[in-house]
Amino acid sequence: MTLIWLSIAWVFASAATAMLPMRRQYVPGIALLVAAPVLIVMAGFQFGWIYALLGLAAFVSMFRNPLRYIAARLRGENPEIPE
Repeated sequence: MTLIWLSIAWVFASAATAMLPMRRQYVPGIALLVAAPVLIVMAGFQFGWIYALLGLAAFVSMFRNPLRYIAARLRGENPEIPE
């Protein structure tokens, strides 16, 4: 039951972060980016791997631009950051 409440809190935190101006989204966005895989793994252990795969698909869909940025930085590129 705690996992469900943590997941609901994550959703509300992500909605609140999305309403912030772009320059203020970085710190809470990184915290959400780090917390999401932890919640997905917990959901996989508690509910099964299919739900973990669905959560992973939703995670990659929502964070596709930050994940592209991180992948580009790891390849040694210098991508632009929106203002």
